[in-house]
Amino acid sequence: MFEKRAPLARSRDVLSNSLSGLRVLDFTQVAAGPLCTQTLVDLGAQVTKVEQPDGDLARQFSPYVEGQSVTFLALNSGKLSISRNLKDKEQRDTILELAAQADILVESFRPGVMERLGLGYDDIRKLNPGIIYCSVSAYGQLSPWRDKPGVDGVLQAVTGLMSVTGLPDAPPCKVQVPIVDVMTGYIATTAVLAALVKRDKDGTGEWLDISMFSSAMAMQQMAFATYFADGEVPQRLGSAAPYAAPNEALRCSDGWLMVAAYHPARWTALCQIIQRPELLQDERFYDPLQRIANRSELVGSLEETMVLRTRAEWQKLFEQADIICAPIADYAEVVASPAFTDNFLDVVEQPDAGALTFLRSPLKSVGEVPPDRTGAPRIGQHTDLILQGANAAAGTSSR
Repeated sequence: MFEKRAPLARSRDVLSNSLSGLRVLDFTQVAAGPLCTQTLVDLGAQVTKVEQPDGDLARQFSPYVEGQSVTFLALNSGKLSISRNLKDKEQRDTILELAAQADILVESFRPGVMERLGLGYDDIRKLNPGIIYCSVSAYGQLSPWRDKPGVDGVLQAVTGLMSVTGLPDAPPCKVQVPIVDVMTGYIATTAVLAALVKRDKDGTGEWLDISMFSSAMAMQQMAFATYFADGEVPQRLGSAAPYAAPNEALRCSDGWLMVAAYHPARWTALCQIIQRPELLQDERFYDPLQRIANRSELVGSLEETMVLRTRAEWQKLFEQADIICAPIADYAEVVASPAFTDNFLDVVEQPDAGALTFLRSPLKSVGEVPPDRTGAPRIGQHTDLILQGANAAAGTSSR
């Protein structure tokens, strides 16, 4: 499926061993929380996923390979899995023993659920004062909406992100990839790493409150700053950037080219390359503010010429003049591009499913190739092994 390309030279695994020796208990499901703990795996931590007998909900998501969810496999490789009924006191007590030995706990239940199970922050820190306890939820532990459920699309809607995504006068449109989940997962990881640094300084643990709502808002910092400044509710602009023009997709004879030519020198070069010098003197496009105000006319004027050549032809001419541009590529084109080397790929041997290809962790030092991941676990695959280790550790600490 993929053309083999020479990988970069491998250096020692700098980042991938940075959390070696740290133990993480993972009570997360679906995407945001599992991405956080997957990132901790990629940095060298040992992550034990605690699953109810029916497993992480993501195990039910399609598509499937040999009956296994690709979504689940992509976000849970390299983890151990223990299956416990958390409503059963005896089984819950075995989890408390693990929590007493853990460095980090990440959970993504609705606020209050872990407390009702006897696994809340106050319960755990009595056993383990240095625990870093990260709670990932839709709206946050103290929000007036703390009890509301939430998923990626709903959070894109309620935070305004969907209101600025898509074409004018078109039905609402979400970012197709679960961008709020992804942002939340990486923010949670950042918070955990910061808490580890703090614990190294003062020895104290921390309860981290990470919400999808605040993560979605963080992605819109510049847009909300503009709204607070001028009071104007932003509208959907398709591929265009609201602060500059031309900075949008322009139609060519065989597709679309994203062009950022709003810098004065690049705007001048663009008009010269497409042989439309009269646009430089057009009062509608004379300065940056005018080009923004008359964006639709600007795009129409540019595309009159752009449609006469292919994306590749225009891209070559624009890049020679240092005009920032790129074709709007589909996934097949991305994978075939020179920028997409084998260093982006992990081929994981997944039990019962065979060799599967995933994207490799983006966390690396210059020249480093992160180590290959191992497969995701079956539900409770490591239960006996984990319990034996916990009992041995408890026995050692009591002597």
